[in-house]
Amino acid sequence: MADILITDQNFQHEVLESDQPVLVDFWAEWCTPCRIVGPIIEDLATEYQGKLKVGKLDVDQNGQTAQNYGVMSIPSIMLFKNGHPVKTLVGAQSKDNYKREIEAVLNS
Repeated sequence: MADILITDQNFQHEVLESDQPVLVDFWAEWCTPCRIVGPIIEDLATEYQGKLKVGKLDVDQNGQTAQNYGVMSIPSIMLFKNGHPVKTLVGAQSKDNYKREIEAVLNS
């Protein structure tokens, strides 16, 4: 698994100060759609290794960051570039849709 664990404590370093774009999967263990999306996110982490940092943030254990970014529904996939959120995808979506949005961010 190529994705990293993101917490309230390391969010600043891992996401906001990252020198490459970052995909953050806001999720929770009890969330069935989150568990469906999980393997897709892991595949994307492997596929975009070296181009995109991919991490997971458990909203139950790291509520402050989720609140700071207005995460009201999970799964929420947020793409960050240069320390700023540039795209949010809410709900389970297809791998192709995630890839399309990632490519748009990487090429912007």
